[in-house]
Amino acid sequence: MVKISDLRLREVINIVDGRRLGPIKDIDIDLAEGRIAAIVLAVPGSRLMGFWGREDEIIVPWEKIVRIGVDVILVEIGPPYEDRREYPGGGYLR
Repeated sequence: MVKISDLRLREVINIVDGRRLGPIKDIDIDLAEGRIAAIVLAVPGSRLMGFWGREDEIIVPWEKIVRIGVDVILVEIGPPYEDRREYPGGGYLR
C-alpha cells in the first residue's frame, strides 16, 4: 500500500522525453467510482500573476501513469501543443 504523502515525495518523469514534470501538488479523486482519476503536478516557476496568481498545473490522467517506483513515478504523456495548454498524449496544463 502506498500513502498519498509518500507519493508526493516522488519525482514524476515523462518517459516520452525524459523530462522532470514537477512535484505532485494534488490528486483528483472520482468519488462516484471510488478511485484516483488523475495526479496534479505543480509547474515550478510558473506563477504568472505574482503572489496572488495561480500557478500552472499539469494534469496527468491515472491511465497515463506507467509505473510507480520507490523513487520516481513514470508517466507517458506527449509533448505540449504550441499554446502549452494541452498534451496530445493525455495530460494537459490547467
